[in-house]
Amino acid sequence: MSEALVPSALFRLLTFLSPAFPVGAFTYSHGLEQVIEDEVVTDAGTLADWLEDILRHGAGRSDAILLRQTLLAAREGKEEAVCEIIDLGLTLQPSKERYLESSAQGTAFVRAIRQAWMPEADTPACRLLEKLSDPETGRDTWPYPVAAGLAAAAWSLPVEAVLTAYLQAFTSNLISVAVRAVPIGQSDGQRVLARMEPVIAAVAGEAQACGLDDLGTSTFLADIASMEHETKYSRLFRS
Repeated sequence: MSEALVPSALFRLLTFLSPAFPVGAFTYSHGLEQVIEDEVVTDAGTLADWLEDILRHGAGRSDAILLRQTLLAAREGKEEAVCEIIDLGLTLQPSKERYLESSAQGTAFVRAIRQAWMPEADTPACRLLEKLSDPETGRDTWPYPVAAGLAAAAWSLPVEAVLTAYLQAFTSNLISVAVRAVPIGQSDGQRVLARMEPVIAAVAGEAQACGLDDLGTSTFLADIASMEHETKYSRLFRS
């Protein structure tokens, strides 16, 4: 049975995963800038195909698993488990730029939560967030999905809604990259996002049944694109 999403939780979820939340998501393309330059992604159709692969077989699926596992462990106050997932989330990044993309956003996310959105409830997840986000004694580098999962646990946000919102925000950001860099029109961008709705639902549902042993990706072209992007002389995005 799905957990209820009450209005206050909805407000926080929309805030944490909004483009306005200060993590700098708009500066990253996840290697998409490179494949646009290579003319692999040239229109709405090829963009949708690329995004579906990323969601089903790449970082979309892996991030969803990491987020859910963090949220569940944090709810029970399992500090060692959360720290292991932090290390795993950083280790899984296939290139320098993808490491930057996840760690810079995740670390900025935790900083923003710490400065403006610390919950006052005395729960295992809240205590864990307080301890691990301490700028002097806590963790100094965070993968983005783990940061989101810990905050979601501290604010008692429902797992299914968090997974869906996280994947929607990730997808929307990449569509925004294509709108600017291909370029495709705003209407085509919305058509692609609409096409991704059942894909995101499927990936979120699959993540609900997966554990850390199920982690793994098979998006080699995207990984190579992120490596090639590191050598670009002129670029709009950081990844």
